[in-house]
Amino acid sequence: MNNDDINLAYKLRHALNDNLDALPASTTERLAAARALALSRKKADAPARAQGARRFFDVGFHLSGAGLGRLGVAIPLLALVFGLGGLYQYDQQQRIAELAELDAAVLADELPLTAYLDHGFNAYLESQQRQQ
Repeated sequence: MNNDDINLAYKLRHALNDNLDALPASTTERLAAARALALSRKKADAPARAQGARRFFDVGFHLSGAGLGRLGVAIPLLALVFGLGGLYQYDQQQRIAELAELDAAVLADELPLTAYLDHGFNAYLESQQRQQ
């Protein structure tokens, strides 16, 4: 319900309560009967927490449309997360391998000293990798 509906219901209730004493007896009896009928048709309120716990363990719920809809969203999201994690790990391993090759070359003194001062040092490393 929005605020307009709530305000209208409040005004109607207030107007009915103000004129309650002026209503004829037959009208009040009919209103009481209608209220009793409405209360008898009202569904029992179930605690929301108990339903949630029961739905979690209910296999039929997971195979229903709502459960499959949630799985249809969750499975691709999980696959995306694992895929991005795998790509990140692969990229990190590649960087570590490149740094290890550079360190090995430096420790083996295979690089000339001018390579450290040259601004094209990355180009030199790439050319060395292409030759191998």
